[in-house]
Amino acid sequence: MQIEPSGLWNFYYITMLRDPVSRYLSEWKHVQRGATWKTSLHMCDGRSPTPDELPTCYEGDDWSGVSLQEFMDCSYNLASNRQVRMLADLSLVGCYNLTFMNESERNMILLQSAKNNLKNMAFFGLTEFQRKTQYLFERTFNLKFISPFTQFNVTRASNVDIGEDVRRRIEELNFLDVQLYEYAKDLFLQRFQYSKQEEHQKNRLKRREERRLLREQRAHQWPREEAGEVAVTEDYNSQVARW
Repeated sequence: MQIEPSGLWNFYYITMLRDPVSRYLSEWKHVQRGATWKTSLHMCDGRSPTPDELPTCYEGDDWSGVSLQEFMDCSYNLASNRQVRMLADLSLVGCYNLTFMNESERNMILLQSAKNNLKNMAFFGLTEFQRKTQYLFERTFNLKFISPFTQFNVTRASNVDIGEDVRRRIEELNFLDVQLYEYAKDLFLQRFQYSKQEEHQKNRLKRREERRLLREQRAHQWPREEAGEVAVTEDYNSQVARW
């Protein structure tokens, strides 16, 4: 973010995306340990959703101890397609009112809205590409981190042993996130490649300018050296004549 001349803050929105299956499993483990989102207001168009629009998946204080099957079976679990929903403009589809339009139209609008908002962000990163994410962040905002980002391939989600059928089920539940992530990965790698090419081009121009300045410096030195040689020769000849 930056400060405008008027003194107002100009905010840049950034985000990090994660592989949908890993992200879903990570949220399940988080909820299993007792995490809740009770304090989240889910505000949209100036109001929070009604209990009918957004029922809870559990009774009591939390959903601790929930099995993965129970987690997947709750049809209104906000863990499903969370990345699309967090990035999209929900007001386009009537917020959490699922009767506002048919499901296929709603999904199409949400996905396109999430893609558009992601594309218009100055920066976004992917957790599976930590070093590339750091590079793009530093190039985008002209900042340098003290230490390099670390790629953690072993997480709570990676330690969950699931079969291929369960993986496919999770992908089905997060089919919008899967499509968004494929789009995000392609866009991210395009931005990275463009930044690398831009950096190489700048470095080439810099080296070319340095070589030009070096040639000019040498060209200025040579005439002075030649003039010095002529003066020495003339002085020697005058001495010979005197002898």
